Amino acid sequence: MVMDPDNLSVVLHSLKDLRLEQRPIPEPGPNDVLLRMHSVGICGSDVHYWQNGRIGDFVVTKPMVLGHEASGTVVKVGSAVKTCDRVAIEPGVPRDMDDANFCYKLPDNVTFEEGALIEPLSVGIHACRRAGVTLGSIVLICGAGPIGLVSLLVAKAMGASKVVITDLSQERLSMAKKLGADYAVTITKGNAPQALAKNVADMLGAPPQITIECTGVESSIQTAIYATQSGGVVVLVGLGAEMATIPLVNAAVREIDIRGVFRYCNTWPMAIAMLASGKVNVKPLAFETTKQGLGIKVMIKCDKNDQNP
Repeated sequence: MVMDPDNLSVVLHSLKDLRLEQRPIPEPGPNDVLLRMHSVGICGSDVHYWQNGRIGDFVVTKPMVLGHEASGTVVKVGSAVKTCDRVAIEPGVPRDMDDANFCYKLPDNVTFEEGALIEPLSVGIHACRRAGVTLGSIVLICGAGPIGLVSLLVAKAMGASKVVITDLSQERLSMAKKLGADYAVTITKGNAPQALAKNVADMLGAPPQITIECTGVESSIQTAIYATQSGGVVVLVGLGAEMATIPLVNAAVREIDIRGVFRYCNTWPMAIAMLASGKVNVKPLAFETTKQGLGIKVMIKCDKNDQNP
């Protein structure tokens, strides 16, 4: 069968069983829209599902279409929809009480690539909100992957005075410095969490008030707790092993608040406002993949009729 290249889906059926499939194009219901996709980012969770078949309690039990960081153009509307626009897509299904409608119009000065990056940017916004980042906050970010970098951008936009970021990769740390990190710490495997925590405090002149942990690695979670000042907040964004050994007594006696993050909640309007105003610049993250697989965020272009502003 010859497949239509304009109507293909990447579908994960089970562990490492990834297929390119052609699926029927549905007709929009009264409140629905049909989109022509333009840009789709590859998320670390997509790769994790492919390689492991699960993330924590979320297990692939039936075919799942991958690709949730996306933007596109409305090409057909239902009877109750009035306009056709360039839009960013909120992939999470909200409760009725949530302020969300899945598609958000992109301002003329926001590109499709930026629109696709609103999803990871939203994770950073939600993490910084949960952490209570505000004017003058001193913040440690563990991990300089895409989520760590958007958390850095948002923390700075929300008024953080100092941000230190850690990672194994010098390339990612160099990008973090370009994006506004005040300090970058190169991690090597086998680093003792307490020693790293002291290194961060010495660098900043005081322990950070807030730590945003973006790796999910057990030793990094330990570092996050040891590093955070007494009475501070640790936000867990990265998802790793189901069980982790952490210094819970240390956190308890120093009254460290440990807060979880699951994606985002009501963040698209803020994310769009940040991009449109120039308060946050995600363009350096939107690298196209190379043959070597280098880059921070791989972006797939789906629309041959590129209509970026």
